[in-house]
Amino acid sequence: GRDSRPHISIITNFGAPSADKPALLNFYEVNTLFHEFGHALHGMLARTRYPGLSGTNVYWDFVELPSQVMENWTYEPQVLAMIARHYRTGETLPEAMVDKLRESRRFLEGMATLRQLGFGYLDMAWHHRMKEPPRDLEAFEREVFEPVRMVPPVEGTLMSTQFGHLFAGGYAAGYYSYKWSELLDADAFSIFRKNGIFDKETARRFRRLLEQGGTRHPMKLYIEFAGRPPEIDALIQRAGFKKSAE
Repeated sequence: GRDSRPHISIITNFGAPSADKPALLNFYEVNTLFHEFGHALHGMLARTRYPGLSGTNVYWDFVELPSQVMENWTYEPQVLAMIARHYRTGETLPEAMVDKLRESRRFLEGMATLRQLGFGYLDMAWHHRMKEPPRDLEAFEREVFEPVRMVPPVEGTLMSTQFGHLFAGGYAAGYYSYKWSELLDADAFSIFRKNGIFDKETARRFRRLLEQGGTRHPMKLYIEFAGRPPEIDALIQRAGFKKSAE
């Protein structure tokens, strides 16, 4: 056969330009664009024999690494100086605004982390082998959420009956992958930051990870890129739970 290169498109619904103003993106739209570009790169750089093993056809808890790691560049002053300018004057973002933007990433991060952990606990509790199904759902959820609860539960409310991820779609018994992907992307970007966020050799190693899609176990691919298994320190520092060494 012949080598057929992938055709990749990023389809967005950003605001259209008006008669007197061009199309403008806010920070969160830029962040989303970088995220989706990460998915696009995963497909575009594929070097696999079979399309079914290329790009995003990987383990579910690995599929968001290429996209989420790209988001990190949107918080870097060096990158913002290149892409964020006033559309009339060409003025770059003031340093104080860049600092506030970076600090905002940690806003209520503790609460958000506990929330995600709680959802993961609930997911695993339902899909863990049970001796018998719970008869009292409120008591069941109280026990599950107890390790991560910050405020008392509201009587008569249940998460299990309204949280679609628990049983529908691709996240049943896999909701943990949200936080796991954050760990991977934070750790991967810490390697870029250590070597330089535009370091070509680090980028080449990450490209090799992307090229192989689902042909090899993701942990083997990650260790080849990083030179070690993933570590949690970068995620803890990014969330503001531990002071960065920077």
